[in-house]
Amino acid sequence: MGDGGGHRDQGRDDAGPARGEGGLHRVGGKLVHKGPIASVRMDTFEYPDGSTSTRQVVVHPGSVAIIPHDGRAVYLVRQPREPVGEASLLELPAGKLDVEGETPLECARRELAEEIGKAAGDWRELKAFYTSPGFATERCHLFLATELYDVDSEPPDYERIEIVRQPLDRLDEAIADCADAASLVGLLMLRDLL
Repeated sequence: MGDGGGHRDQGRDDAGPARGEGGLHRVGGKLVHKGPIASVRMDTFEYPDGSTSTRQVVVHPGSVAIIPHDGRAVYLVRQPREPVGEASLLELPAGKLDVEGETPLECARRELAEEIGKAAGDWRELKAFYTSPGFATERCHLFLATELYDVDSEPPDYERIEIVRQPLDRLDEAIADCADAASLVGLLMLRDLL
C-alpha cells in the first residue's frame, strides 16, 4: 500500500474505522480528493436507528507531538503556519505519521532529532487523541521525552524552525503564548506532571 515513496496512503477508501461506538458504522464512501498531506472522502454513515448521513471526512495519517524536557526546561519550536496566517507559532516538536511501517514512537524519535537535534533516554506515551473529530481522522500521539541528549541531525530544507528553550518555572508563559491545540494539551499535561 502507499504511493511507492514510502509514505502511507491517506486516500484509501477503507481508511478509518468502519464501525464506531454504539452501532454507528460507515456504509459507503467515495474518495473525492487525494493530496500529499491529507485526502477527502464523502462517507455515508448509518446510525443505530437505521437513518443515514453523508459527511465530508478529511483523512489524515495521524501525528505525534513530543514534550521534551530536561528537568530545567522544555524544548519548543517556533515555525510559520501558513494555513492560519501565522508567521511564528509556538509548538511542541511534532510531525505526521507519514512513513510506511513507522510506529508512533519511531516517528516521535525521528521528529525530535529533526526538529531540535535531541534524542531521549526515556519515552512515555501520555495520551492519544483526535485533533478535530468533527471532520478529520487525525489522531495525535503525545509523548513525554526525558533524559535528553544531543544528536547530529539536520532539519529538512523546507523546515523553518527556531528552537525555543523554555524554563520550566516559566511554563505558564509558554502556555499563554501557545495557540496550537496539541501543544496546549501537552503543555497542560506537563504542568500537571511537574
